[in-house]
Amino acid sequence: MDTLQSKRIRIAAFVTTMFFLYLPVVLSASEQETEEDPWQFTGFFSQQLNQISFSDWVQGGENSFASTSIVNLGAQLKKNKLNWDNRLNMSYGIIKIEDTPVRKNEDRIRLLSKFGREFSEHFSTSFLGEFRSQFDKAYKYPNDSVLLSRFMAPGYLSLSLGIDYEPWEFLSIFVSPASGKFTFVRDQELANRGSFGVDPAIFDEDGVMISEGSRTNAEFGALLNIMFKKEVFEDVEIDSKLTLFNDLTDEDKSKRKNTDIDWETSINLKINRYITASFLIHILYDDDIPIPVYDQDGVQTGYTRGFQAKQMIGIGLSYRI
Repeated sequence: MDTLQSKRIRIAAFVTTMFFLYLPVVLSASEQETEEDPWQFTGFFSQQLNQISFSDWVQGGENSFASTSIVNLGAQLKKNKLNWDNRLNMSYGIIKIEDTPVRKNEDRIRLLSKFGREFSEHFSTSFLGEFRSQFDKAYKYPNDSVLLSRFMAPGYLSLSLGIDYEPWEFLSIFVSPASGKFTFVRDQELANRGSFGVDPAIFDEDGVMISEGSRTNAEFGALLNIMFKKEVFEDVEIDSKLTLFNDLTDEDKSKRKNTDIDWETSINLKINRYITASFLIHILYDDDIPIPVYDQDGVQTGYTRGFQAKQMIGIGLSYRI
């Protein structure tokens, strides 16, 4: 008998196949091309630096250096009734304090692509695909012997087919009753621990491994995605994305009411042509992902569940196209 996991994978594969069958149909059904270039490209590049040093400073302090690079790219196609929105957000930051090794303090890859065709004013049938991961390894310092994450551990891929409502140019509300969410943990050590919601390894009474942990977790359910991007005041832009997901096929029926939350908001303030101040807050909640608890020496003491939050404030050189 097929496992629930394989059924979920087949369902998600079906949704993806339907999209690729759907794409040429809507392209062939579109009206004749206009002379105007249908593509619009955007780009934002920022390099933020922070350095502080002390010499015979009686009040005390630690020498430190921090650097964060941010790249946001966008490509949007608007051609008759077709709309294809692509966004790539990447950032990477490092910090060095006194004699400690260089550590990363920011690491993000996020790629979103949404293709749709209008069937009435403000409404489109759309396919949404999103990928999230990171570039580099992460540890729970000061204990740098325990790996927390790396590229594609975790990696997240979601594929959704649904209806997109755009009441204004700066707001998109996408609802999908058929959404597949895949979690990848391409590191066996992390997979054996059951990190990021995958099934952990199974051990016998003597601690001998019977089977390795799963490196993938497939879920199928309903998704709501809200995207807001607008210059609310002169030289002040807000870019916010909220994603809610319910796994409707969880083996534990009591967990089907749990909602995964992914809410990311950035505020960019343009000081002049080449200097920008930015604020980022990212909130996550996933009941399937246990949050490790560590003592002051970086030794894990247990797990908890709850909201995860990341916040960043910076000012630096920037360039926008």
